[in-house]
Amino acid sequence: MDPRIESVLFSEEKILARVSELAEQINRDYQGKKLVVVGILKGAFMFMSDLCKRLTVPHRIEFMALSSYGNKTTSTGAVRILMDLRSDVADEHVLIVEDIIDSGYTLDFLAHLMKTRSPLSLEYCVFLRKKECLKKDVNVKYLGFDVPNYWVVGYGLDMGEELRTLPYIATIKK
Repeated sequence: MDPRIESVLFSEEKILARVSELAEQINRDYQGKKLVVVGILKGAFMFMSDLCKRLTVPHRIEFMALSSYGNKTTSTGAVRILMDLRSDVADEHVLIVEDIIDSGYTLDFLAHLMKTRSPLSLEYCVFLRKKECLKKDVNVKYLGFDVPNYWVVGYGLDMGEELRTLPYIATIKK
């Protein structure tokens, strides 16, 4: 194990079991509908990949890249679009897949932005939520896990672009 890791919060097995449960719920909710799954890069790539492998409803994938951190470890609240969607989502069912919600600024920004694009429906699937850090109220329909207010890495989440590809979620030593 990497010496910077304090402890493992969620094992790979626990993560994949929860991802399967979320996919089952999404498959039920979108039965008979076509879905556009929008992953927010970079953090959501592992979660989105595992989730989409388990979806049985017709779907296509899109990506966006947003930032509310810049080079800092806390959100500035100012969200920037680094990469936008490459196709129109008007009159389609859209599911935003995000790695973590802490302040809520990014998803709040996305909610307003996506509504201007006239989707048929818009829901959020978030892998981790730091409930105690929320500054914006965002309705997350599909949630992986709640986590305490620690810096977490792995399964798409990084620390200075490192530790992102760990197959588990872990806390960092202080």
